[in-house]
Amino acid sequence: MLGEFINRVLVLLLGYAYPAFECFKVVERNNGSGIQELRFWCKYWIIVAIVTVLEKFTDIIASGFPMYAELKLAFFIFLWYPKTQGTVFVYETLLRPWIVKHEPQIEEKLETIRSKSGELLMFYIKNFTSKGQSMILEVIHYIISHSQSKTQNKTVSPKEIVRPEPSAPPLPDSIGRSWDYDPTTSQVYPFWPDDEDRH
Repeated sequence: MLGEFINRVLVLLLGYAYPAFECFKVVERNNGSGIQELRFWCKYWIIVAIVTVLEKFTDIIASGFPMYAELKLAFFIFLWYPKTQGTVFVYETLLRPWIVKHEPQIEEKLETIRSKSGELLMFYIKNFTSKGQSMILEVIHYIISHSQSKTQNKTVSPKEIVRPEPSAPPLPDSIGRSWDYDPTTSQVYPFWPDDEDRH
């Protein structure tokens, strides 16, 4: 069993890239002889598109089967390989008869989807615009409020406290004056050691 990653790469290369390049070459030849080849590649891409859409709904169930990824790769190669030309078989015997039989119902459903998709797109554009504006404003408000709260809640270290310069030099202690601090008034005032009863 191939690794899942290797298998995905092979499906991309052999199921999409190689057929796309072959289709490109047919389109670029630009002569009348390539019409049959162009029809072949159009049929191939129709089948691949249907398989891809169906796979989105059945992948959860189908991927549990052993060798599912390898079978899918083999199916893509079967479709375009020159000796098998599986595209012609799948398109002419399975796909074309079913689509021709159900074409009016398919066309009606697709028309309904087309009309509703325009309304849905307008709904999403309108809601995204209004919700996008409110979301941007909320983000700006959040950033501003957080920047303000950080500056208001900033703790100040003792080194950051700006102390005013004294207006006069301090008196020498030899005079006998000392300084006292009153925590209730947050004031510093001089006093004489013998005046302690004045407090």
